[in-house]
Amino acid sequence: MELGQRLKHYRTNAGFNQEELAEKLYVSRQTISNWENDKSYPDIHSLLMLSDLFNVSLDELVKGDIEIMKEKVEETKVKSFQRDSNIFTVLIIVCIVSALPLYKWLGILGIAIWAIIAIAMIYYAFKVEKVKMEEDIHTYKEIVAFMNGEKLDGIEKAREEGKRRYEPIIKLLAGAIVGVIVAMILSRFM
Repeated sequence: MELGQRLKHYRTNAGFNQEELAEKLYVSRQTISNWENDKSYPDIHSLLMLSDLFNVSLDELVKGDIEIMKEKVEETKVKSFQRDSNIFTVLIIVCIVSALPLYKWLGILGIAIWAIIAIAMIYYAFKVEKVKMEEDIHTYKEIVAFMNGEKLDGIEKAREEGKRRYEPIIKLLAGAIVGVIVAMILSRFM
């Protein structure tokens, strides 16, 4: 039995209609309907309240749907990571390209605008790095697998972990190359 069917079963056994249950949980009747039709899942707070209200254990309430809920959480995390990565990429490009034009056209105000863009870029860089650390993904192959909702097998994971010792060197070289290119461009305009 799926979670939605169990919720409906427990609700009807307790003698509640959807509206009454919604009032007790501080949600809308539509939310209860979505839960019962497996269109969405209750958050942990709602699950705890349902467990208490129906006088059943949390395990009994969600048994069988744990894997589905894990997949939903993982899918949400992947989408969030993709969004944050895209925003970070755009912001880093904007930071690199906009520094000189903003300074030339707006002077000190341009520097302030650029600083705001840079702060936003750093914020998203930290968000992306936090997920990478939590999920233990560092190399390109690991990141691509994570974004596709896949896991690397043991051998592939070991190969990728072997590449990690070169990661700081590659980051340093990439940063140096970008710095030299930006410096060359700026020196031509100044």
